[in-house]
Amino acid sequence: MGGRRIEQELPGRQGRLLFAYLTINRDRVASRDELVEALWQGKLPTAPDLALSALLSKLRRLLPDGALEGRSQIRLDLGGHARVDVETARDAVHRAEASIGARDWYGSIGPTLVAYNISGRRFLAGEEADWVEELRRELAEIRVRALECTARRSLALGDPELAVAERTAQRLIDLSPFRESGYALLMEALERQGNLAEALRVYESLRGLLREELGAAPSPAVQQVHQRLLSHGSAS
Repeated sequence: MGGRRIEQELPGRQGRLLFAYLTINRDRVASRDELVEALWQGKLPTAPDLALSALLSKLRRLLPDGALEGRSQIRLDLGGHARVDVETARDAVHRAEASIGARDWYGSIGPTLVAYNISGRRFLAGEEADWVEELRRELAEIRVRALECTARRSLALGDPELAVAERTAQRLIDLSPFRESGYALLMEALERQGNLAEALRVYESLRGLLREELGAAPSPAVQQVHQRLLSHGSAS
């Protein structure tokens, strides 16, 4: 706060969780009951309201005056210039996707890197709670979307970026094996490099995975890519 690191001064594990929860929900108020559930996940201390009051008091002393607002409804005011990594990652991936949609390939690079790098950090490492897992899932999704932006940009730029598109699409498949966009991007990257046989193999691996695990077929968009690959093969 105010340029000073405070993580070592937070009141223990619950203090760290309390500060994190209030930070990621700083755009609204949180009730005391909500905070108790976020901190103790049903495994309540003997007097949860008193325990919460003690944590809030310690946090108030640590933070600047007025930063922690309310008594029954609590809100953390970090000020207009505060930067929260989760918020930054959300904004960055939206900007990256908007740039890709506008075909501003080079303009997408900066926000894509920001979203990818932040989303790769483990949120509250060592902690287990429903809301913590929810944030981790969101960050994992942001990371995948950032990879999609990278692959699409690299495909649009062509040589010598096609190898980057191939590696990125493979990474996307590794992280999210049921997300068809990774396979479609990898197929296109291989096709653009003249490796039709490998691109067809990628399609067959997706088709087999979906059939065996979900009893489903690839989407029409992916099937369209497959048909294009087959037409290239017959033409040659």
